[in-house]
Amino acid sequence: MDAIRDNPVAALVVACEVAFWVFLLAAVVARYALHLRRTSMILLLCEPLLEVVLLAATVGDLMRGSEASWTHGLAALYLGFTVAFGRRTVHAVDAWVAHRFAGGPPPPRAPRYGSAKVRHEWALWGRVLLAWTVAVAILGVLLLIADGSDETAEQQRAVLLGWGGRASMVLLIWFVAGPLWTSIAPPRAPADERRPHDQEDAPPARG
Repeated sequence: MDAIRDNPVAALVVACEVAFWVFLLAAVVARYALHLRRTSMILLLCEPLLEVVLLAATVGDLMRGSEASWTHGLAALYLGFTVAFGRRTVHAVDAWVAHRFAGGPPPPRAPRYGSAKVRHEWALWGRVLLAWTVAVAILGVLLLIADGSDETAEQQRAVLLGWGGRASMVLLIWFVAGPLWTSIAPPRAPADERRPHDQEDAPPARG
């Protein structure tokens, strides 16, 4: 309880993550087990409200005079992640449940080879870029709100900028290890997995 009182924003981040999965689980149960499609949609519409609540609480905490800390930076990055990947996660879980319990088609697998793999990596990194943009924008707002004495304000700016640096580092590493590397050396399918026209287009073997 002391930890929660000392870090209410961090506790709210955890609560929002738990609530995200609770709402998602309740939505798929309502849709596929109880056949309540409208109730399922209402539960899914509650997901974005969690982001609004967390954003309002994070900004409001600083406006009430709290000092910016690691919890506010964590909230900014979490909000960026949920904006960029939350909807994708919902669709992935829904597709898996539909296939597993409702006779739906199997969820599409991410491509592993060739130009399709390259496009997939660029699209995935685009989501990371969106997450970074949202997180940095929120950190910018928090920087404008953070207040205090000159020394305290400087410490708060350093904390928030540090989280921006972490987010930028993740963005850069993901870019190098993902779309850049895949574009330079796109993985090729093993010979036994290639389609006939892929093998026809392949260069003749030497020797």
